[in-house]
Amino acid sequence: MKFAYLVWRNLFRRKTRTVFTVGAILVSFVLYGVLAIIRTSFAMGVDVAGADRLMMVHKVSFIQPLPVSYGNRIAQVEGVDAVTHQSWFGGIYQDPKNFFAQMAVVPEEHLDLYPEYKLPEDQLKNWLANRQGVIVGPALVTRFGWKIGDRIPIQGTIWRPRDGSTWEFIIEGIYDAPEGIDPAQMFLRYDYLEESRPEEMSGIVGWYVIRVDDPSRSAEIAARLDDMFANSSFETKTSSEKAFIQGFANQIGNIGAIVTAVTAATLFVLLLVVGNTMAQSIRERTNELAVLKTLGFPDGLVLGLVLAESLALAFVGGSIGLLLAWLFAQGGDPTYMLPAFFLPTRDIFIGIGLIVLLGVVAGLLPALQARRLRIVDALRKN
Repeated sequence: MKFAYLVWRNLFRRKTRTVFTVGAILVSFVLYGVLAIIRTSFAMGVDVAGADRLMMVHKVSFIQPLPVSYGNRIAQVEGVDAVTHQSWFGGIYQDPKNFFAQMAVVPEEHLDLYPEYKLPEDQLKNWLANRQGVIVGPALVTRFGWKIGDRIPIQGTIWRPRDGSTWEFIIEGIYDAPEGIDPAQMFLRYDYLEESRPEEMSGIVGWYVIRVDDPSRSAEIAARLDDMFANSSFETKTSSEKAFIQGFANQIGNIGAIVTAVTAATLFVLLLVVGNTMAQSIRERTNELAVLKTLGFPDGLVLGLVLAESLALAFVGGSIGLLLAWLFAQGGDPTYMLPAFFLPTRDIFIGIGLIVLLGVVAGLLPALQARRLRIVDALRKN
C-alpha cells in the first residue's frame, strides 16, 4: 500500500490519455453488463427448470392444443408423480404494446408443481374462492400500478368470452419472484376459461407439465408417454422442461453464443487499447525506471508497480461500468417486452474476473519490459 500514491501519480502523468482509456473500459463493461442482462432474459427459466419436470406438447406444433382428457391417462403411467396443464391466454391489456405472459392453470396443481412460486396463504385462499381471480407478478404491479382487488379488463385474442370480447379479472394475489423466475406473468383459472369460452372450444389445453418420481428415468418415461398417444389425433412430443425452454429460446437464435462473441470481440479490442496505453507510458518513463533501479528497487518490485498501474486502470473503468449496468437493470426493462431484466450475481463475479484478467494481460508485456530494463542502456538512451 505504501506505493499506491506512486502508482496513482504515474497514471495521471497524462490525464487526458488516462481519462479516455478509463472511459473505453467503462463503456465496454457497461456493454458486457447489458448483454448479460439480455442473455439472461432470453434464457429465462432454463437455469431454474426442474430436473424432475417434463413438458408435453402437440407433436406438430407447440401452438396446437391437446385434449384435457389426456391428464387422467398421464397420471396413471408408472413413474409419473403429478401432472397439470397450462394454456396460453394471449389477451391484450389496454394496448397491444402492453405485452405480458398470461396463462390459464389449475391453481393447486400449478403451485404444487412449481413450488418456487410463493403466494401468501390468505391470497391463495382468495384465489381459490374466486373463479375470476388471478395472481400476478411484482413486475406487473410496478409497471401498471396494480394492487390486490383491482379489476383488470383483458381483451381476448385467442379466447373470447361468450358474451363479448372483453374478459374481466380480479387480482387476488401477487406471487414472489426470486431470481430466475419471470416476475411479469399473470395466472388465471382454467375452470373460468373453460366455462366462459364458446362450447366448441372447450375440452382442450395448451400443454402438460409432468413431474416424475425419478429424474434419471425422465427419458424413459417421456418415450412411454409419447408411445401411448402415438397414431392418435393428438400425437405428443415430451421432453425435459429444461430442453423445452432452451429450444423455445433458441427459436430466435443462440443468444448465448451471440452475446459471448460480441463480448469476446469487445474485450479483445479493449485489451489492445489498454496494452498500448501501458506500453506508451513505460516508453515515456524509461529513464525514471532506471533511476528507481539505481535507488535499489528490485526487478520484481518494478514489475509489480507496472502491473498495479494496469490493474488500477482496469479496476476503475470496469467497476464503474459494472455498477452502471447494475443500476440500469434496477430501472426495469425499458421495452416492457423481456420476461426479466436483471444482472445476475454470477455475471457480476465473472465481470470482476474479466477486469482482473484485462489488467494483468494488458500490463504483463510492458511490466516484463520494465523488469528486463538495464540501467546502463536506459540512461545511455537519454
